[in-house]
Amino acid sequence: MLRWIAAALVLTASPAAAEEAGFDKALSDFRALHRSEAGRANIAGSSFYVVRDGRTVVADHLGEQDADAHVPVDARTIYHWASITKTMTGIAIMQLRDRGLLSLDDPIVRYVPELAAVHNPHGDTGAITLRQLMSHSAGFRSGTWPWRDHDWQPFEPKGWPQLAAMLPYTQVEFEPGSRFGYSNPGIVYLGQVIERLSGEDYEVYIDKNILKPLGMHDSYFDRTPPHLLPHRSHSYHVREGKRIAAPFDVDTGVTVSNGGLNAPMPDMAKYVAFLLGDPVRQADHDLVLRRSSIEEMWMPQIAAGDDFTQGRMAKTTQSGLSFFIDRGAGVRFVGHNGDQNGFRAYLSLCPDQRVGSLLAFNTETRGVQNSPANRDTAESRIALATDRLCEALARR
Repeated sequence: MLRWIAAALVLTASPAAAEEAGFDKALSDFRALHRSEAGRANIAGSSFYVVRDGRTVVADHLGEQDADAHVPVDARTIYHWASITKTMTGIAIMQLRDRGLLSLDDPIVRYVPELAAVHNPHGDTGAITLRQLMSHSAGFRSGTWPWRDHDWQPFEPKGWPQLAAMLPYTQVEFEPGSRFGYSNPGIVYLGQVIERLSGEDYEVYIDKNILKPLGMHDSYFDRTPPHLLPHRSHSYHVREGKRIAAPFDVDTGVTVSNGGLNAPMPDMAKYVAFLLGDPVRQADHDLVLRRSSIEEMWMPQIAAGDDFTQGRMAKTTQSGLSFFIDRGAGVRFVGHNGDQNGFRAYLSLCPDQRVGSLLAFNTETRGVQNSPANRDTAESRIALATDRLCEALARR
């Protein structure tokens, strides 16, 4: 699910006017690519934002949020952000750490003792830490719900007891801490830590401690409240060239901490401004999570580039704490992607230049595959161009 740079945009040292012209051309090229690739691939709708120094400097919307009713995408369109939710789960864990309620090197079984039932041929399951779960190095499998072959099966497990019942039949797949292996259930286990330490449902905790403080008032988890339904994007799959509707407004159940976030682009721009460090709102942002703790999340923990579970990783990609890190043409990139139920979303930051981009699609042109072949999609080609655009903006 994470995309990084395939080729850097080369910008030579030049006066400010030339740099401005270089960015304007990069933006023009990106917009042309965005439209041509989306049209060619039969993508219904998409949005793209660039945020710099706390301000949205580029905002593009194209296509339709409801292709049957011909409702156009606009600034109020609500996308599903899927696994980008994991970054908020990580922030919540860091909040609890900063409040003295846990240590990142605590064993997960201290907070979720049911995990002691997992079969671990590599040693003691009690040695698996929160840090390993946050960096996807704990050894758990990729998929949370391995069965979805019939319409009567749930989109995701509804409650924790369903997952807990599976734990005695779950195996740790590699020695924890030895390598990277992207794991959705690992993040669900972190969601349980948040609920058990806070005494609140995950959604309530995140709303109180992240969404509301950042002013993300049209953001929520799972089912859409009635007053926002007119803005909720439908989603689609493209199969054999034909666009078909995906289930509308799904509930991610107990996996909400892994991928349940829905939000419009302006709300997500506020989240990007918080992550980058908006000087105007720094005091307010520190109440959510202090700057040093955010930077700690961006420290590499383990190499991630050899694992293709996320679809488009460069060999140099590192897994941090709920974020991924890479470098291109001297620019540090931090980010995460999301892919679920016909939605694809990309969050990419150039934190040293306080520049970030958001890219969302309501159409998935190819199903999720654990293969490098999944890197060559219209969405991924557009996403690569956003990274090059961010590099150009970072050099202005």
